[in-house]
Amino acid sequence: MTSMFVSLPVTDLDRAKAFYTAVGFTFNPAMSDHNGACFVVEEDHSYFMIMTREFFQTLTDLPLGDPKVSPVSATIIFLDSREAVDRTIAAGLAAGGAEPGPVEDYGFMYQRPITDPDGNHLEFGWMDPTAATAEPEAAAEQQA
Repeated sequence: MTSMFVSLPVTDLDRAKAFYTAVGFTFNPAMSDHNGACFVVEEDHSYFMIMTREFFQTLTDLPLGDPKVSPVSATIIFLDSREAVDRTIAAGLAAGGAEPGPVEDYGFMYQRPITDPDGNHLEFGWMDPTAATAEPEAAAEQQA
């Protein structure tokens, strides 16, 4: 089985825990402590490891940047509907996130960006399941 952990540095662990809980991820106390918190995105597959900047710094000798100024990644999570995307973004904004750009609506695909309170970039999206399996030409026709 393959699993993926996305590790992100944060300045305030409790604030970050509130944000990641608000956007619908499940806190895993068994893999969390005062240095970091584990959040389940998809059971047995995808996780966020939210770490204090001091603890994250133990992973590398390179200096950490400020994601509000110099983002280095974007994690995109697809949900089951446009409505779920909108609810998730609303919850994230209420928990201290910011929406750094416009909604991208291509008809068959819908995405909204959000940053956590530390500036780490996430996007939530939805894709029409038939478009995901269509040939590229068919998807382009749906978009037109």
